[in-house]
Amino acid sequence: MMGTLAAVLAGKKIKTFEELYSADVEGDIENVNGVLKITQIRVKYNLKVPKGKTADARDALSSYIEGCPGAQSVIGCIDISDEADIVELDE
Repeated sequence: MMGTLAAVLAGKKIKTFEELYSADVEGDIENVNGVLKITQIRVKYNLKVPKGKTADARDALSSYIEGCPGAQSVIGCIDISDEADIVELDE
């Protein structure tokens, strides 16, 4: 998911170097009818963007998952949610 989002952000001239872009990911494994299954994945992106690029970043976040092979492979089996903490840089 991070790679796909990074590609969409790059298209909007938002760099995703290590010091600018990270994610905290957690998930839940539950017993479903006697079988342990991953049922939820929550992703919180931490993104630092150039001044005036917050709207572009939010636009990327609203659409990247539709083109993400990993997410699209498991949507329907695993509930995926994402959010982002976006900080505009002064420079």
